[in-house]
Amino acid sequence: MSQTPASTESPSNGPEEKNFAFEIPDILVVVVYFIFVLAIGIWSSLRASRGTVGGYFLAGRSMTWWPIGASLMSSNVGSGLFIGLAGTGAAGGLAVGGFEWNATWALLVLGWIFVPVYISSGVVTMPEYLRKRFGGQRIQIYLSVLSLILYIFTKISTDIFSGALFIQVSLGWNLYLSTVILLVVTAIYTIAGGLTAVIYTDALQTVVMVLGALVLMFIGFEKVGWYEGLQEKYSRAIPSVIVPNTTCHLPRHDAFHMLRDPVTGDIPWPGLIFGLSVLALWCWCTDQVIVQRSLSAKNLSHAKGGSVLGGYLKIFPMFFIVMPGMISRALFPDDVGCVDPAICEKVCGAKVGCSNIAYPKLVMELMPVGLRGLMIAVIMAALMSSLTSIFNSSSTLFAIDIWQRLRKKATEQELMIVGRFFFFLIPLVSDLVVLVK
Repeated sequence: MSQTPASTESPSNGPEEKNFAFEIPDILVVVVYFIFVLAIGIWSSLRASRGTVGGYFLAGRSMTWWPIGASLMSSNVGSGLFIGLAGTGAAGGLAVGGFEWNATWALLVLGWIFVPVYISSGVVTMPEYLRKRFGGQRIQIYLSVLSLILYIFTKISTDIFSGALFIQVSLGWNLYLSTVILLVVTAIYTIAGGLTAVIYTDALQTVVMVLGALVLMFIGFEKVGWYEGLQEKYSRAIPSVIVPNTTCHLPRHDAFHMLRDPVTGDIPWPGLIFGLSVLALWCWCTDQVIVQRSLSAKNLSHAKGGSVLGGYLKIFPMFFIVMPGMISRALFPDDVGCVDPAICEKVCGAKVGCSNIAYPKLVMELMPVGLRGLMIAVIMAALMSSLTSIFNSSSTLFAIDIWQRLRKKATEQELMIVGRFFFFLIPLVSDLVVLVK
């Protein structure tokens, strides 16, 4: 049967356009945030041990548990998570939060099983460990090159696009100009201070991120009528203009279920529990970006403490990202839940749907002046923390695993210069990827 055209309701019944002004209090909040980040970054750069490879790439192995735990959180929760996780929550409900909760046990496995092995082997990178464990140089080069390719195409470009999308939706600024400004600010302290600067600024950004997101969560819940109101309003969050003879406009009947049917569920419970566990072990126990933070601990006890703190922090995204995404659809079904291609393109520029604007839409509609600037700072914190973490780990992989292979007699100072140069190079490549996409 051929599909019937979209409902013939007048376009005037669709979502109304609304322009938001970024007022002086918002600007002041963002400026203060940048000043604090730069101050922490410069301070940590000055006190960092930058004279050796271990000092620059592993923070001198002197980090305590609390900045490690905060950095584990912020390195993973980038702007892509605020956009994608909230958007998936708006489209499908709570189950996607299982990806976050699955990280809690994986972080404990990292601290109690994997990190002791990594520390005892004296490695700096994961490819280096595989070389020591299995022998041969090819596996080290292969994993390093593969990791760098994956970082560029799946992490860096995604975070850049998501952060730029948020800034465009909320402020109307140019996508790539905004990204370049953020990269310049992060480069000032990251290149100079190495992992020490990254971890300490991550700690500050984690505080900003968690507190700001919790503020939005409570405002959203108050607006929607708390959890009971969310259940009621989400189940009725149907856009005014629909595509007849389809069900894509209807919220899922199992939206508030974590464990869904193994056959008909969009995230079946066997995959959530068993399949995702394999992915979680790779992400949290063998990925250079995550493991490098734990390797910077002054001793094993602090590495374990960081894993425990990171595990507790990973419980929060279900509440301050996924549920606000659902709240956004419940409050703005014509925008976030649109299904008519013409209206969706008008709302967000994409014909396939606008669930990705769930979080920025909630920020700009609900947050008062001043707090709106705080939420812009939250997304900037998420973007900057994840990008600096990936850039630092990428430069570590290139300097230790690839450059040392090309120049076997390279000095420590040469490796640090090469690592800093690669820090400049990889954002340029990632920006090109975003432009091509």
